[in-house]
Amino acid sequence: MYIYPQSVLIFLTKNICLKIFNHTISFSPTGSHVEWCKQLIAATISSQISGSVTSENVSRDYKEIQEEHNGYPSEAEADQALRDGNKLAQMEEAPLFPGESIKAIVKDVMYICPFMGAVSGTLTVTDFKMYFKNVERDPHFILDVPLGVISRVEKIGAQSHGDNSCGIEIVCKDMRNLRLAYKQEEQSKLGIFENLNKHAFPLSNGQTLFAFNYKEKFPINGWKVYDSVAEYKRQGLPNESWKISKVNSNYDLCDTYPAIIVVPTNVKDDDLAKVAAFRAKGRVPVLSWIHPESQATITRCSQPLVGPSDKRCKEDEKYLQTIMDANAQSHKLIIFDARQNSVADTNKAKGGGYESESAYPNAELVFLEIHNIHVMRESLRKLKEIAYPSIDETRWLSNVDGTHWLEYIRRVGHGNDNHADADRSPIFLQFIDCVWQMTRQDIYTKTISLWSYINSQLDEFSNPFFVNYENHVLYPVASMSHLELWVNYYVRWNPRMRPQMPIHQNLKELLAVRAELQKRVEDLQREVATRASSPSERGSSPSHSVTPVHTSV
Repeated sequence: MYIYPQSVLIFLTKNICLKIFNHTISFSPTGSHVEWCKQLIAATISSQISGSVTSENVSRDYKEIQEEHNGYPSEAEADQALRDGNKLAQMEEAPLFPGESIKAIVKDVMYICPFMGAVSGTLTVTDFKMYFKNVERDPHFILDVPLGVISRVEKIGAQSHGDNSCGIEIVCKDMRNLRLAYKQEEQSKLGIFENLNKHAFPLSNGQTLFAFNYKEKFPINGWKVYDSVAEYKRQGLPNESWKISKVNSNYDLCDTYPAIIVVPTNVKDDDLAKVAAFRAKGRVPVLSWIHPESQATITRCSQPLVGPSDKRCKEDEKYLQTIMDANAQSHKLIIFDARQNSVADTNKAKGGGYESESAYPNAELVFLEIHNIHVMRESLRKLKEIAYPSIDETRWLSNVDGTHWLEYIRRVGHGNDNHADADRSPIFLQFIDCVWQMTRQDIYTKTISLWSYINSQLDEFSNPFFVNYENHVLYPVASMSHLELWVNYYVRWNPRMRPQMPIHQNLKELLAVRAELQKRVEDLQREVATRASSPSERGSSPSHSVTPVHTSV
């Protein structure tokens, strides 16, 4: 690959030679990608330093960066330069959300793109995003990265090329690694690395999350969208078998459960307290969903505290029997344990455990065998490695198979008992804990609800293919032969992939087509009904019946 002063790029398939002005570096693509970036950053910055900084590249927000002039320009030239500079600055400005503020603006930053090579532009760091823009290309090149996507920020560089060789690598959670190069003196004045670290990880640096500064106004208050009692009534509750209970109104029964829960009708509060004492963190089985006709239910709970001595609790055993009896069509209670069997045995030795057949004869225990967090993280790392920045098409299928990613996706939908790893992922526990923490901090008075945004523009999120089947059951297939890699997500940053049409544009068009067709069908139905009821039609045509037209998209 050669990079000329005019930024013309030529990609070769074998050994690669990088030439920037008088600096030439040769290397093989099979070598270290990090070392390649270090050399590229060093050579790029060295070539930049050999030139001068033009007046257009001076940030108006940071006056300490000095211009260098060989002479004094005329007043007309100065005015023209100022107008050009202001125009360029406006083009390079990052769009901001209400409440979003700029923390740093740096000119002459080089984005080391793995597909196009080095791209020079302006980097803006706000308390919400990192925004890089090059206005010299047509169309303009823009890199817009929310800070919440950043996993870590690391300094990189090649010391052998002098102190001015400086750069950072930004590891993202969305399958990308972004590399930026800049002059050392720019870094010392404006603190690119420090600003990114500070605002990408605000809580670790004494800062507040951007959610507390976001000031967008919406016509709908998303904090009032959910009403637990209204939701239970929508499901047909309470009924003869289930009641809405306020026993946890002060969070005394379980501090990680909501204030209002649904439990079997004939369960007393005293017995419920004993069940809570036998369940980890007091998480008694409570109803989450009920089928409107069969009365089949999904209830959630934590592990029983049976311990190594196989302790029993008659109130807990009776409680689970009551749940089964609430559905007259059921003769067995199926208990799904997300852990691996070996992990459950380990927890039992530590005071936890699971429901035994002897204590719960009408229950069937199924371990889902979901892998621990370390295995999942390693699988995702392998997937990222084969998907970004380049793809080995000759070994693509075998590489995907080697990540085991689809195997783990399958196991989420269907248990597998052939793994003996004894670790356990606490992700769901942590999620529930975070939700509880938020309920204790009156977040609704300090931040804007996501539902305010969604419900204010429902057309953006409506599924045009949705059909409201009554009591329709979905049967997902977890077989490996039916699963495929989500290429539009995992490989979406590769420009060689066919671009995916923006989903909101696709949905809007489909919704418009559906509305038009639905209106046409309704007009035709009215026309048919009018003709059928018209006396002239009845007298001039033989008797016929009108079949109602049912449409679904």
